[in-house]
Amino acid sequence: MIQRLLPFLSLIVLFVALSIASPHFLTQTNLSSVVRQTAVINLMALGMTLVIIAGGIDLSVGSILAFGGLMGTMALESGVPIPVGIVLGLCAGLLWGLINGLLITRLGIAPFIVTLGTLGIVRGLALIISNGLPVHRIPSGFSFLGEGNIFGVPFVLWLLVGCAAAVHFTLNHTRLGRYSFAIGSNAEAAVYAGIPVKFHTTAVYAICGALTGLAGMVEASRLMTGQPTAGQGYELQAIAAVVIGGGSLHGGEGSVIGTLIGAFIMGLLSNGSDLLGVSPYLQQAIIGAVIILAVTVDELRKRNLSHG
Repeated sequence: MIQRLLPFLSLIVLFVALSIASPHFLTQTNLSSVVRQTAVINLMALGMTLVIIAGGIDLSVGSILAFGGLMGTMALESGVPIPVGIVLGLCAGLLWGLINGLLITRLGIAPFIVTLGTLGIVRGLALIISNGLPVHRIPSGFSFLGEGNIFGVPFVLWLLVGCAAAVHFTLNHTRLGRYSFAIGSNAEAAVYAGIPVKFHTTAVYAICGALTGLAGMVEASRLMTGQPTAGQGYELQAIAAVVIGGGSLHGGEGSVIGTLIGAFIMGLLSNGSDLLGVSPYLQQAIIGAVIILAVTVDELRKRNLSHG
């Protein structure tokens, strides 16, 4: 039980420690900045939660984020309405998630290899389509997605809560959610139980792609550019958020709440390091150490359960 609460307790301790360490931490400006900065990783990590629970992994999400943001902003540049541009960015992500899922299930290739391949393909296509240049001529109203407020609360937080609620409902109250846990726990047993493993595996990758496409549009809105080089290294942060939040890379375990806590722990570590003047190079090392610690705790818990 202690290990289940560990991410939540860590978040509280980190929050209190930063509140004491820096007078600037608890200001509304800083806290809303933390929310906006972590929203992109949070949205990606929600999709990654589904994939990891189903026993998979997606290394291509950083490239998909750039591709989704690029497609959406190019559509906006050509004059489509802002909501249509956002939906197009989301659909571009959905398409690549679907391709990942189909390659994994139809060709029987390991998710690690497939998504490592599509990481390069998607990034390459984004650079080819844009000639390596960012998209700048975007309507000013688009900035509301990443920087706007509703009732004094960042709009991205409302968006994140809505997406988190939808993924939580999917995991706990739908067939897709139940089957994802079953497939991640034991794919062979799931086949014998009559679960359509290929269909549901493809579905979780498609959902992950769609959420990543949406995250790409949020990122583009914050920067007010469509960057073909956006999202580099984000896949590791999304995976780390799931693992720190109690998800298992062996599959069959994970939760939306845990993932959100994991993403906010990394967001606070990064923000706190900036406020306290810690080198960004050291920040990377700290986050890497936290990931190893989280996986170690998970492995020790599993061994205790198996011996118990």
